[in-house]
Amino acid sequence: MLPDRTDVLVVGGGIIGLTIARELVRGGRRDVVVLEKEPELGRHASGRNSGVLHAGIYYAPDSAKARTCLAGNKLMRAFCAEKGLPVLEAGKVVVARTEEELPTLEELHRRATANGARVRFVDEKELAELEPMARTVGKALHSLDTAAVDPKQVLKALRAELEGAGVRIVTGCRFLGRDGPERARTTAGVVSFGRLVNAAGAHCDEVARAFGVAEHYRLIPFKGIYRKLRPGAVFPVNGNIYPVPDIRNPFLGVHFSRSVHGDVYLGPTAIPALGRENYGLLAGAGGEALRIFLEDAALFVTNPKFRTVALSEPRKYLPVYFHRDAARLVKSYDPSLFGRADKVGIRPQLVDWRTKELVMDFIVEARDATVHVLNPISPAFTSSMDLARTLVREHLS
Repeated sequence: MLPDRTDVLVVGGGIIGLTIARELVRGGRRDVVVLEKEPELGRHASGRNSGVLHAGIYYAPDSAKARTCLAGNKLMRAFCAEKGLPVLEAGKVVVARTEEELPTLEELHRRATANGARVRFVDEKELAELEPMARTVGKALHSLDTAAVDPKQVLKALRAELEGAGVRIVTGCRFLGRDGPERARTTAGVVSFGRLVNAAGAHCDEVARAFGVAEHYRLIPFKGIYRKLRPGAVFPVNGNIYPVPDIRNPFLGVHFSRSVHGDVYLGPTAIPALGRENYGLLAGAGGEALRIFLEDAALFVTNPKFRTVALSEPRKYLPVYFHRDAARLVKSYDPSLFGRADKVGIRPQLVDWRTKELVMDFIVEARDATVHVLNPISPAFTSSMDLARTLVREHLS
């Protein structure tokens, strides 16, 4: 039940909202309410991601992603150990498909080292010992700190801890807008707050604009579809096999990942979507589809990096193109082994509309009594616990 007033109102019950609530409680706050528009937690990005805990190897050393990723990785591992949740300590290899990708592989090593990640180059022989199916040109990058967890189990454990500490998590309650200086209007009524934290994920820009924040940003969703190793099929993947990415864009490319439960997934894509919850071909496109389509068109014309994605990714709806990407990472590949997975995710990517550039980093903006977590894209799940500590220390202590 929604109270009339709370000390801190957190909008969004995904991983960012829950970890911020946890840090508030750990810092002594006793009156915290979390709003979640869905009837249960984990309906969107926080429950649909791969569960990979990244190790900070991709991100520019002066970025918020770099500062929070590896620290968040360690905090999430410790949380899972405390709660008895499974963690797959399998590492990751990043392989070069062509000689032209080797300079980018060197750049990833430089970034990872600057960020404190444990990485090393391995030759083709040692790569075969780590991941028998992986192929590379000359050498690969081995990340020792990459791991995997079950995102929905993490969310469930966080909820249990928070509710045990007296935090109210109100599900089925959507933020509708501002109702005065320190009052929020929701589908369950109006609530007054001392502070408000916007952790609304794919709707963070909408909540921010209600408070006059982030008006120069637009949200462009990207759809991640996966394939999954069929039951009974054999394709050895010990941990994670990733390609060298195009580091000009915030996407990592189709890759192989083993879950904590032993399932092998392939994906995701980065297909421009028509809605924040556009999980089907057209289903979930919603009333924003035309706006998003027109903004995609504007980016296509003005941004060559986006144009590359827009031309290459949508064809991965067709299995032949999806499988072609996968086959370039391994020594042999049989497309019939991998069927369409139920898991589909949406990446809520912010674009700075002044420059028409995709925003590469997390953004935290504070105004009056409100704090807004913007562009909560990968590695947001990994970074969440350290990002929450930083946000509470700098804005809510």
